Parts: sequence; structure tokens; C-alpha cells
Amino acid sequence: MTAVAIRPEKLKDNIAAALGAMVRQITVALDEVTLVVDAADYLESMRVLRDAEGCRFEQLIDLCGVDYSAYADAVREGARYCVVSHLLSVSLNQRVRVKVFCADDDFPVVASVSDLWNSANWYEREAFDLFGIVFDGHNDLRRILTDYGFIGHPFRKDFPLSGHVEMRYDAELRRVVYEPVSIEPREITPRIIREDKYGGLH
Repeated sequence: MTAVAIRPEKLKDNIAAALGAMVRQITVALDEVTLVVDAADYLESMRVLRDAEGCRFEQLIDLCGVDYSAYADAVREGARYCVVSHLLSVSLNQRVRVKVFCADDDFPVVASVSDLWNSANWYEREAFDLFGIVFDGHNDLRRILTDYGFIGHPFRKDFPLSGHVEMRYDAELRRVVYEPVSIEPREITPRIIREDKYGGLH
């Protein structure tokens, strides 16, 4: 039998009581609770969220990186990189979003939570691969989506839109080869098709 979900405001109070001074910010918007903690408190706060009465978030259902350097076309003050996790309590039928900002923009690091939830393993590898966020304590932190020889982190806002090298498998050499890009770079502007251009849709 599924537990009846409590109101978001009550969940917010339960989380705030469980975490105490580790809460940097906690808000409710659109019936969703979002919690912000400092990088120094991240691992311990996640452990409390998993184990404490009133929380019991047994599952980590998503984890990703965010680059806020050009967020919403606004000048941003504060840390550039953030890790966002979504936790689910099956037993209590409730969810929470947890955000932790990396203290250092040049070398973003947060603790790994893969020892708390196995599902964090590949999520953290993806955030490392795409954003360059290092998860301290992860037992196998290596790229998961890009090629082994790939340089850079393609989801960073300052990553170039076009590359200089392309790769392909050479059947004669029986290996992957890297070559200069053979296609002329160009900017593609999407064509906007409006209904009134065709006199409306029928």
C-alpha cells in the first residue's frame, strides 16, 4: 500500500529539522522542495536524508551537473558549477531536489555519494565527463560518454561549438584514427515556419 504524500511545506520542515545547520537554503515552489547545502556538508547531509525518520530517501533517481556561467543570459555572482540530485522516498511517497555548488570554479570538486546510492555511479561519471566536476571518493571516475582521448568537457558553456579533430574507424588499420576536420565550419540558422506563411493549417 502506497503511503499518502505529505504536504511540501511539512516535508520542508521535516528536512530542515533533520539537517539543522547544514541547510543553507530550502524552498518550496510548484509543490516541489529544493534544498541547497554547502559542499563541505554535502556527503553528511545526503546520508541524513537517506537515513533520518521523516526523510528516508532510499533512492537517488537522478544526478546531473549545471554550468551557471551564462544562466538565463544574466551575469551571475557566486559559484559556477552545481550538482543537482533528485531523491525519492518510496516508503514515505515523497521527493526532494538537492543542490550543491562547487567551491572552486577552476577545479570543481564535491564528494561522491556512490557509497550511499549505487545509482550515483554512472550519473557522477557523466557529470565528470560532460562538466569536469570531480567526485571525491568515487572508485572509478572516468569518462562514460566521450571517447577516451577526448579533450575538454562538452557541456561547459565555454566549450567550442565546432571542433578541430574528427575520428573514424579505419578498417585497414583496424583501429580508430584521428584526423583534421574535413568539413568547412558554418553557422546554421534554423528556418522558422509560421502557420500564416501557408495561409493557416487545415
